[in-house]
Amino acid sequence: MGVCCPFLRPWDQARDRFLLNIPCLSDPVRRSSLLLKLALVALHLIFVGFLFFFDEEFIVKTKRDPWYMASYFLLFSATLLQYFVTSGSSPGYVVDAMRDVCETNAVYRNTPTISIKSESLVVTVEGETASSARRTPTSPWGKLVLDLYPPGTSVRNLTCSYCHVEQPPRAKHCHDCDRCVLQFDHHCVWLGTCIGQKNHSKFWWYIFEETALSIWTLIMYIDYLSNVVKPWWKNAIIILLLVILAISLIFVMLLLLFHSYLILTNQSTYELVRRRRIPYLRNIPERVHPFSRGIRRNVYNVCCDNTNLDALPAAFELEDRSRPYTCFDMLKCRCC
Repeated sequence: MGVCCPFLRPWDQARDRFLLNIPCLSDPVRRSSLLLKLALVALHLIFVGFLFFFDEEFIVKTKRDPWYMASYFLLFSATLLQYFVTSGSSPGYVVDAMRDVCETNAVYRNTPTISIKSESLVVTVEGETASSARRTPTSPWGKLVLDLYPPGTSVRNLTCSYCHVEQPPRAKHCHDCDRCVLQFDHHCVWLGTCIGQKNHSKFWWYIFEETALSIWTLIMYIDYLSNVVKPWWKNAIIILLLVILAISLIFVMLLLLFHSYLILTNQSTYELVRRRRIPYLRNIPERVHPFSRGIRRNVYNVCCDNTNLDALPAAFELEDRSRPYTCFDMLKCRCC
């Protein structure tokens, strides 16, 4: 071990100096996220490139039916494009929404500003002191958040212990991003970002396109095996890739169905899995979805109107939603 250290230390120092000169590689978190993105792109290229390099009939079919392969490569490019668009999108951070509310409020526009500092960010709260920010909601954001909760809720219970900002309902602090996320769903390792209020629809479209691309690629691989006899090593490689593709397809398809259910019921993964740990959802029956406004409105909010904050429903609204469906409710399309 002592013999290896003199050789390892100069190499580590040279590697660190090299990485510091590249902004996207200097941070270990960003470096791991970039490597995962490169790995995912390389995986896509491997599955498609194998057919190009080893299947002569695939190239002949491309020349014979250009529209068919053009459609496939269009879906392939759209899937990768949607992946990078989703990974670079913002999930909707509480601090950004807080800053927008304070800037657009005319009452607090010309009042002095005081900064509340945390370890990872600085939040500007207008019209109040740092000590009163944690006691009474005198800022526009504090009043807005307090109105989203039932009367009698303590402001202290709404303040994040990491960011020191008031959290609206459905918000949660992400320890990977080190920020509070609106309508937090989960932190996606493959995308390198959180899935929240503003990018849930982008995430759904990405897994939808990924599912369609996987099904199409699986069909082409099965067609490759059903043709004339080929060398055994080619068949062994294609069977191995086919097994990996089938497992990936099952996972992506289940993920698509799961997030489709979440969107239709206006839920998040965190709310569904950690329902008993969320104080304002703990006493609500599991069959009741407190933030659901019907299927059509839920889909519209996710796709077209992802800026509004959901308020906790009143007790009589929860009681109305908890009653079982009747035939008359089905005729009235109560679920929609």
